[in-house]
Amino acid sequence: MTETSRVDSEAGPSSKHEERKVLAATLVGTTIEWYDFFIFAQLTGTLLSPLFLAPLNESNPGLAQILSFALIGISFLFRPLGAVVAGHLGDRLGRKAMLVFTLLMMGAATSMIGMLPTYAQIGVWAPILLIILRIAQGFSAGGEWGGAALMAVEHAPKSRRGVFGAYPQIGVPVGMILATGLLFILNSNMSKEDFASWGWRVPFLLSIVLIVVGYLIRRAVAESPVFQEMAARKAESRAPLSELIRSHKRPVLYSTMIFIANNAAGYLLIAFFISYATRTLKMPVPEILLATTLASFGWLIFTLAGGWLSDRIGRVKTFLIGYAIIFVWMIPMFALIDTRNIWLYGVALFVLTIGLGLSYGPMSAMYAEMFPANVRYSGISIGYAFGAILGGAFAATIAETLLQSTKWTGSIGIYIMILCVISAVGVLLAKETKGNPLGVSSHH
Repeated sequence: MTETSRVDSEAGPSSKHEERKVLAATLVGTTIEWYDFFIFAQLTGTLLSPLFLAPLNESNPGLAQILSFALIGISFLFRPLGAVVAGHLGDRLGRKAMLVFTLLMMGAATSMIGMLPTYAQIGVWAPILLIILRIAQGFSAGGEWGGAALMAVEHAPKSRRGVFGAYPQIGVPVGMILATGLLFILNSNMSKEDFASWGWRVPFLLSIVLIVVGYLIRRAVAESPVFQEMAARKAESRAPLSELIRSHKRPVLYSTMIFIANNAAGYLLIAFFISYATRTLKMPVPEILLATTLASFGWLIFTLAGGWLSDRIGRVKTFLIGYAIIFVWMIPMFALIDTRNIWLYGVALFVLTIGLGLSYGPMSAMYAEMFPANVRYSGISIGYAFGAILGGAFAATIAETLLQSTKWTGSIGIYIMILCVISAVGVLLAKETKGNPLGVSSHH
C-alpha cells in the first residue's frame, strides 16, 4: 500500500459534519473521565480522610492525608491492566466499542462512590469499598484515553493531526473546569457541615447525567478509518499484545518517559495545591477552587495551542518548549504560592498551565505516529498508563511526604524538575514523528 492511502490523505473524514462528531465524541469521553477523577482528587485534598479514614484522621492527620492521596494513586496501578485489556480488544474489535464500554464503566463506578456509606456508618468496609470503586475507575481510565486519542488522530487530515489529537487532551482542563466549578458553587452556597454530611455526594451522582450525554454522542460516531481498513485486510491476524511486547519495546518505553513530567506536574495542580493551600496555608477553599478553575482555562487554551503548534514546528520542539517552561517555573511558582496571596497564587498556577498545555497537546498525534496500526491502541494505551503510574499516580503523595520531611516547598519543585529532564530525554529519543504515515502497511 502506498503512503497516500485514504487514511493518510489530506482529506481526512468524508465531511465536516463527521469531523465535528468525531471531535465531540473524543472530547466528551475524556471530559467525563477527568471530571470523575478530579472530583475525587479534589475532595481527597479536603474531605475524604475524615469521612473514610476517621480513626486515623483523629490520631495522625498528617499520615491520614498521605494515605488519602495514596487512594488517588491506587487507581493508577490498575490503568495498565485497563490499557492492556481495552488496547487488545480495541485493536481487534474496534476503537468505538471500547470507547462506549470504558465510558459506562467509569460512570457507574463514579456514581456509586456518591452512594457509599462512610466510616461512621459501616466502619472499615467504607475505605475497602472506596478502594474497589477506585480500582474500577482506574481500569476504565486506562482504556479510555487510547481509544479517544486514536479516534481523533486517525480521522484527521495529515497536516492537522496535532490539532485533532488535542481534542481528547482538552478533556482534562474541561473536566477540571466542571469539577472545580461545581465544587466552588457547592462550597459557596452550603454550610461546611451540610457539605461534609451530604453535599460532597452531589458531584459524584451528577456524573450519571454526563454519562447519558456521552453515550448518545459516542454511539453516533463512525468507526475510525484506519480500523476499518485493518478489518478489511484482517491485519490483526496475530495477537496485537504479544507483537507489541516482542517488536515495539522502544516506543512503549519512550512514550512512558514522555508523559511522566507532564502527568506529575498536572497532578500537583489537580490535587496537591488545593490541599496545601487550604490545609497548610489556611487559604479559603472557595477562592482556591475559583483560582484553580480559572487556571484550567489556561490549560485548555495552551493544550489546543500545543496541538496546533506541533502541526507547524513539529512534535519534538513543542514538547521541549513545554517542558522547559515547567522546569524554569517550578521554584518561582512555589515562592508565589507561599506568599498566601490569592492573586499571586492564581498567577503561579496560570503560568504552569502554559508548560502543561504545550507538553500535553501534541501527545495524541505523536503517540499515534510512533506505532503501526495493528498494535497502535495497545501501544499508546500502555505507554500512557505506565507514564501515569511513574508520573501522576503518587505525585501528590510524594509532594506531601517531601513537604513534611523537608519543610521546604522547593524540594517538590526539584522533584518535578528532575522528571522534566527524564521526559525531555524521552522526547529526544523518540525523534520527530510529524507526518509519519498511519496506514495499515506503514511502519513495516
